[in-house]
Amino acid sequence: MQRASATLLVTALSLFCGAALAKDAEKKKPASKATPANATASQHKTGAPRPSARLVHQDGEAEARLIEIYKLAGQAKGREALAKAERLVHDHPNFQLAQLVYGDLLTAQSRPLRAMGDVSEAEAKAGASSLAELRQESLMRLKALRDRPAPGTIPSQFLALAPRNKHAIAVDASRSRLYLFENTATGLKLLSDYYISLGKSGIEKAVEGDLRTPLGVYFVTSNLDPKSLKDFYGSGALPINYPNPLDIKRGKTGGGIWLHGTPPTQFSRAPLATDGCVVLANPDLERIIRTVEVRSTPVVIAQSLTWVAPHSIKADSKSFEDALNSWHQAKSGGDLAALVSLYSSDFNSYGKTRDDWTAVLRSEVEKRRGRTVQLKDLSYLRWTDSADTMVVTFGEVLSGSRTGPVRRQYWVRQGKQWKIFFEGVIG
Repeated sequence: MQRASATLLVTALSLFCGAALAKDAEKKKPASKATPANATASQHKTGAPRPSARLVHQDGEAEARLIEIYKLAGQAKGREALAKAERLVHDHPNFQLAQLVYGDLLTAQSRPLRAMGDVSEAEAKAGASSLAELRQESLMRLKALRDRPAPGTIPSQFLALAPRNKHAIAVDASRSRLYLFENTATGLKLLSDYYISLGKSGIEKAVEGDLRTPLGVYFVTSNLDPKSLKDFYGSGALPINYPNPLDIKRGKTGGGIWLHGTPPTQFSRAPLATDGCVVLANPDLERIIRTVEVRSTPVVIAQSLTWVAPHSIKADSKSFEDALNSWHQAKSGGDLAALVSLYSSDFNSYGKTRDDWTAVLRSEVEKRRGRTVQLKDLSYLRWTDSADTMVVTFGEVLSGSRTGPVRRQYWVRQGKQWKIFFEGVIG
């Protein structure tokens, strides 16, 4: 088995498998090991040993085991890698990438490998598309685990989250990776991260049926009961609010963008394989479903996440905070002219223009009868592409009251000024 160290598989894996991957694999290793397989190694590629009983799988566990196999292969510990690969495909017979690696490790016992997924010429020709997808999946998993965000950093979009935003999600399309955060008293804490699949045509969804995943700031809107879904969606689904007001302003169409799982026959899908949804392995999705809250969990989907130190965000958001304070003061003080000046000329709220909204604001000022306004559970997230946008959510509570409507505003930077182009009550 030592001759495997000279193969292209091991050469490729050695390029990726360093101390960072070893550390990450150790960190993600499940607390208890899965039941070892009692099957032989005579099956290759498609012939996984059959599991004797249904196992309860921990999120991230299968990937951590796969990375450990890569690491062992990169260290020329072929027999150990093969034994662990055999157990992995026993426990996850639908994990196609693991099956591919297991088959290669079996082949490497008898001859050097020519490529990852070393099958006969006829099989390679017949399954060229599947082989290419599996190789790309392997590359994306390794890329994301090699290029880890620096400890203590967070995606730049998360400027301020309220305590009611108990968790947050960020998706990095360039790494086929989803990051799950907990919002703690000391700031965002990265809980875990997972391999994902995105739209067949890539990202930047614009029209219905374009098979692209949208980019932007979204929120989980519901948690669909898996009993109401087809097997195709796996363990469940978390829809998000695409198209959001910024998407609608830009004329984008379509809908039905979900975070969902995989069918029973697939552990994971290729990096670009969905109709626009974000798809995870079922154990990973189940962890997210158990963790996040409907309506209050933001979901940032970016082409590439920029990770920054939390303290650097404050200075960057100062000009927006000044504009938001101006809106608060005008609303609280009943200064209608100052208030209306903060709304853009193309403002639209479910068909209401700025003139229509001015009448709404006037009515609110009159009904308030001088009572001041408190902004409760304030959060704001930044989205920057061709424009600089803020997505702001807060409870508007009048003095003497305990509760009030939950509002969401979308602000856009126009030159040096921030203006509101959408506002609506969401709860």
